[in-house]
Amino acid sequence: MPVDTGCANTIATNAARVRDRIALAAARVGREASQVRLIAVSKKFGAELARSAVTAGLTDLGENRVQEAVLKMNAIESEGPLEVTWHLIGHLQSNKARKAALAFDWIHSVDSLELLTRLEGAAKAAGTHPKLLVQIDLANQATKHGAPVDDAHRILDAASECTAVKMCGLMVLPPWSENAELTRPYFARLRELRDKLAQDGVDPQMLRELSMGMSHDFEVAVEEGATIVRVGTAVFGPRPL
Repeated sequence: MPVDTGCANTIATNAARVRDRIALAAARVGREASQVRLIAVSKKFGAELARSAVTAGLTDLGENRVQEAVLKMNAIESEGPLEVTWHLIGHLQSNKARKAALAFDWIHSVDSLELLTRLEGAAKAAGTHPKLLVQIDLANQATKHGAPVDDAHRILDAASECTAVKMCGLMVLPPWSENAELTRPYFARLRELRDKLAQDGVDPQMLRELSMGMSHDFEVAVEEGATIVRVGTAVFGPRPL
């Protein structure tokens, strides 16, 4: 799987533009761009493009599906080791917790005590230490996943007793809108929830990350406090159908 130099250069150019936009958004609210981690969302893109992204300096890759990601990881690694941090950003079914705990460095979509428990057991058995985020449902959409706001404290309390997995913060996936200003309230609410949980005694180290914002709204998310943005199309181009 030789890296396509032209493709890698295009991805590097796109990533530089995204980083510039992150820096400008951060500066508007008195933040540093270094406070924001850029995840290149490689879901549905082939292993060749994912490897090109890493070659272009994007070492955080995000995937939605466990099986697709594992196949991609194996294909990339077959061409030689790369320093990649893999993020699972899509919904995780409890019966796939073992595979996820083995494969991913970060899992953004913990939405229940049951899933947290399964991940802790799987990570203990595998000797891994994935970092976790609680996905919060702020829109009450039947088609979306996430823990109800009222469950967040219980999940975080349980996570404080875990020894294999490490809880690091919160994630939100707002209803999609072309108008980024319509997603701003969801990002603000996640930040406010983080602050309230900290005031209620949750360890701030378990709340330090806010994963929010995608290609169409990551600048607004940065203005509202995002520490992780999940960007695919703006880095790779249009996603394959």
